[in-house]
Amino acid sequence: MRAALVHDFCPIESLRVEDTADPVAGPGEVVVDVRATAINFVDTLVITGKYQFLPERPFAPGKLPTGVVSAIGPGVEGLRMGDRVLTLAEQGGYAEKVAVQAKDCFILPDGLSFTDAAAMSLAFDTAWFALCERGRAKAGETVLVLGATGSVGLASIQLAKAYGLRVLAGVSSPAKQDQVLAVGADGIVDLSRPNLRDSLRDQVREQTGGAGADIVIDPLGGDIFDAAIRAVAWRGRLVVVGFASGRIPTLKVNYVMLKNMEVSGLQVSDYRKRTPDEMAHCINEIFRLYAEGRLAPGKVTLFPLERVSEALVQLRDRRASGRLVLTMGEAS
Repeated sequence: MRAALVHDFCPIESLRVEDTADPVAGPGEVVVDVRATAINFVDTLVITGKYQFLPERPFAPGKLPTGVVSAIGPGVEGLRMGDRVLTLAEQGGYAEKVAVQAKDCFILPDGLSFTDAAAMSLAFDTAWFALCERGRAKAGETVLVLGATGSVGLASIQLAKAYGLRVLAGVSSPAKQDQVLAVGADGIVDLSRPNLRDSLRDQVREQTGGAGADIVIDPLGGDIFDAAIRAVAWRGRLVVVGFASGRIPTLKVNYVMLKNMEVSGLQVSDYRKRTPDEMAHCINEIFRLYAEGRLAPGKVTLFPLERVSEALVQLRDRRASGRLVLTMGEAS
């Protein structure tokens, strides 16, 4: 098979596709012929050796590929040859085939393409856990989604609306507001305004009758976290998803005490490993809402496997528009 293999951690520009042996389905495993795998920011960290969890080398990066079951190992039940599946593989998606535990495969609903399923993966499950498990969202509450035009941000907006929440979308400039309004945001918080520390809080209070946001989902960190913590409502919850701004913030916990608020973190891969039943519920909820027409992957740009380095560079340099997805074979 063809695969983009990391033999030694390297710049993403150095990643190359090569021939390697096909995987074999061991006990409890299936082999999936990969059809589509999303390019995610975390992949750039794994390839360069900067992520907190690093696989043994050599390995093919690429989380949560989609494809067709082509081989079944001993002891597997519930899957058949030819099943269309989303996998929860932590790596291996940048390849034509991947071996994965059968328990980590979910049959795709009719009408959900491999590319759309790949585009939704990691973004929508991250958003679901941030909103529903860490944030304990309730219908009627207000959620402030930071980094709203990113993949997790757009997924968070759609899920929040599907569950009956009011959504304020934090955008880096007013020029981006149409994108978040199109997927259901009720209001805009302009993060480009002067004096962010006060202006973010003021915009949220203005749109919540002075109460603040019940939930804040923050994939950005840095100065935006410092400002957003001041916009949390009494008994509100702020969920830390990442630090895309580049700086890991700190927090004086007396402020947390005085407002009776919660600040929690989300490492979504832990749920795949530690609470598979919760992850299965999350995936099934996403599939259900998709089938009801309440979720959509948004714009997807396709790259063949051989152009993986080009796709990674576009993502790293923030030149990507929408989700970037690698395709292998028939990706419909």
